[in-house]
Amino acid sequence: MFEEILPPQGKKFGRVFAFPVRVYYEDTDAGGIVYYANYLKFAERARTEYVRSLGVCQQEGLESEDKCGFTVRHVDIDYKLPAVLDDALVVTCEVVEAKGAGAEMHQDIYRGDKLLASLNVKLAYLSLARKRPVRIPEELLNKINSCA
Repeated sequence: MFEEILPPQGKKFGRVFAFPVRVYYEDTDAGGIVYYANYLKFAERARTEYVRSLGVCQQEGLESEDKCGFTVRHVDIDYKLPAVLDDALVVTCEVVEAKGAGAEMHQDIYRGDKLLASLNVKLAYLSLARKRPVRIPEELLNKINSCA
C-alpha cells in the first residue's frame, strides 16, 4: 500500500548534488528561526543522500568486518540569512577533492535563490574497528571522482 511513497532523493546538476529539506517546527528555536546546529543536520542529510546517489550503501560499510564510513573532521560554516518554519530549502553538495583517506566538500543551503549558509566540510574515511583513518576504497573513490 505505501510502497509508492519514497523519501526525497535529490538530483544531480553536473558536479552539484541538490537535496530538498523542509523546515519543521522541531528545527526552530524560541525566536522562530532555524537553530544554528540544525543547518549541520541538513547538510549531513544531503551528504548521505549524495553518497546514496552514487549507488553506495553506507550501511554495508558499517556492517563490514572493518566497519568503515565517513566522519566529519572539520566544518567551517558561514551563516548569511535565517531559515524559518515551513521554508523549503535546497542543500547542495559538491566534492572539492577526494583522495587517500579523506575528502573535502562544499555545501550551500538555499531558500529559492537566496543563499542562507555556506559550509566547507573535511571528511575522513574511518575504520571504526581500528579507530583510525583508512584509505577510501578504490571503487568508492572512482565513483566520487567521476562526479567531481
